Amino acid sequence: MGMSATGNKAVVSEPNVVPLIDVLLVLIIIFMVITPKVPTGLPTLIPQPPPPTKPEQVEPNAIVVQVTHGEKLMINRDQSDWNTLGPRLSDIFKERADKVAFVKGDDDVSFAQVARAIDIMRGAGIDHVGLIPGAARSEN
Repeated sequence: MGMSATGNKAVVSEPNVVPLIDVLLVLIIIFMVITPKVPTGLPTLIPQPPPPTKPEQVEPNAIVVQVTHGEKLMINRDQSDWNTLGPRLSDIFKERADKVAFVKGDDDVSFAQVARAIDIMRGAGIDHVGLIPGAARSEN
């Protein structure tokens, strides 16, 4: 506390705020230094939506297994059945480097039949099986 002298003999006391401001400035600097940096987190990639395409567009040399009404099968345009599906696909893919095929089910085919075809295709050595959407329904 400081005192000021005036012409009177009265004592007037005023607070001295200069040391208080110095202390506050030092505290502000200390808190700014010890405050942790803003965490940046991990870099992420946001998936982009695929360009709109027709679901029927498949490569011309791609193999499409179609499950049709009455549990009939077709490999591209050739008729097949459940017993010969695996060996025929093994023969087709033994010379190919890319082991990718597609499966499609008709509207009146349950998904259990499509899943059976996928299982046989995986057993025949096909690494990646793609679904052609909009064709199979789930069984109730």
